[in-house]
Order: sequence, then structure tokens, then C-alpha cells
Amino acid sequence: MLGTRYSVLPLEFKDMPRTIHVAHSPDSDDAFMFYALAEGKIDTGDLRYVHELADIESLNRRALEGDLEVTAVSIHAYAFLAERYALLSSGSSMGDGYGPRLVGRSPPPIPSGNRAAEPPSRRAARDKRIAIPGKLTTAYLALKLFQPDFEEVVVPFDQIEGEVGSGRVDLGLLIHEGQLTHHDAGLHLWADLGEWWLGETGLPLPLGGNVVRRDLGPGVTAQVARDLKASIIYALEHRGPALEHAKRFNRGIGDEETDRFVRMYVNQWTVDYGERGREAVRELLRRGYEAGIIPHRVQVDFVG
Repeated sequence: MLGTRYSVLPLEFKDMPRTIHVAHSPDSDDAFMFYALAEGKIDTGDLRYVHELADIESLNRRALEGDLEVTAVSIHAYAFLAERYALLSSGSSMGDGYGPRLVGRSPPPIPSGNRAAEPPSRRAARDKRIAIPGKLTTAYLALKLFQPDFEEVVVPFDQIEGEVGSGRVDLGLLIHEGQLTHHDAGLHLWADLGEWWLGETGLPLPLGGNVVRRDLGPGVTAQVARDLKASIIYALEHRGPALEHAKRFNRGIGDEETDRFVRMYVNQWTVDYGERGREAVRELLRRGYEAGIIPHRVQVDFVG
């Protein structure tokens, strides 16, 4: 009888919007991407979005528990989430010839006259103590593909420059705004992993994406996909106010660099992966599996 009693919602609740929790990083590119959703600039029908902000490795770990309905994740982390989440076709952060940067206190070794096939910085990074922003980040996966033999030290992403500068680690792997600010900290570039990946594969490096939990059902997941794509397009078409919103979340960079950083990671790839972007995701995860970093082959499903 209790089941019968509660099977029909009271009339006043029938038209209440469904709340969808959206989690993303508190940085300027994600803020730009989600501007229209956060500020109510687009019609989302019967869905109401509540935003949560956390660093990407925390979001990766929370997604493993399945407690986030929609969230930004590292593409590396998606390898461990694919059964529970689908990858949204919009919302990617692609490094098209640029990406996470390996830096040190001193410059990398100078190539010898007799150049070997292996980059000198790759050889020199072997067995080094390297600060990384998390073991589920794509930056870590790319670094392991670049140089598998090193001692990783997990450090919050915004403390890595300091760890390198202090000498507590030999090298550091920078993501987010650190890709633009390491020179200001007196650090030297050893390798741009997005540039290296492009040379290896001819593809952009798929760093992050947004995922939706499969148990929301096809109707809700399709609407989430439409809403996220609409939010990205709105921000690109209303760049000025979207940047004003986004710059509240930058770290250590001015307006000009915020614009540059957003252009790097919110662009045509973000609106939709396209065939080349989808190929890049599959190739990265395939190589991760073949290198033994990812324990199983990954079936990638795109929604939207």
C-alpha cells in the first residue's frame, strides 16, 4: 500500500525542474565554457544546473565513485569511467600542438651534433623525480608515454612550480595557467607534450572532456548534450562578457593571457570533437593500453 501511496507525485511537484549537478575545474577555460549555463543565458527547459568546482584530479576521483551526474574529467580518467559514463561530444580541451609542459630549474640538455632519434630531454628525464598533478590526469598519461621511467610525486597542480623552484623535485609537469607562467617563475621548458604528441601522431592531444552518467537515461543525456553545446556556442558568440566571467577564475595571469588561454582550450574542438578529435581520443587510450598504463581496452561512446 505504501508503494501505491507514493507512486504519484502531488500536482505541485509535477512541473518542478530536475536538478543536474555539473562539476568542473575552477579555471578560466572551464568558466568560459559554462558561462551561459551558470548565468542562465540559455533555455534549459526542465533541467536546472547546479555547479560544483574542484580541481581536475578531485573530479576524476569523484567520478570513479559515480556521485557526479555531469563532470569534467581527464581523458586518461575516462578509461576507468567508461562503463558508468558516456563522453559528451562537446566540452573537450584539446592541445593542438601544445599542452602540458615539463619544466625544470635549468635548461634541458643541448642536442649533440649526432642527433639520436630520442629527444635529449626525454633521455635526460629518465629516473628524475617529477612532480605531477595527479595519476589520472592526461598530463600524467602523456608523460608516461613520453618517458616511462621516472619517479612521480603527486603535488596539487598549483604548487608544482614552487616544488620545482625549491629543488624538492627535479622537474615539474604543468597544466592550466602554469603552461603560460613558468617563465615568470624562472623555470625552463623541457618538453611541450602536446607538441611532442602532434609530432608522434599528427593528432591533437585530448586533455579533458565532459561526461554524463549513463543512468540518467537517453532523454536527459541528450538534453544535457544539447545544453552544454549551446553554452559553449553562446560563450564564443558573446566573447566579451564570457571573458569577464571567466577572468574571475584565472590564477596569476592578466586579461590578455586569460584571453590567450581560453583561445587555446575553448575553440572549434570544444564545440565538437569532430572525426579527428574522436580519433585522437581513441589513439591516446589505445597507446595507453598498449604501454600497460591503462589495464584494459576502452570503448569510447560519444553523446550528442
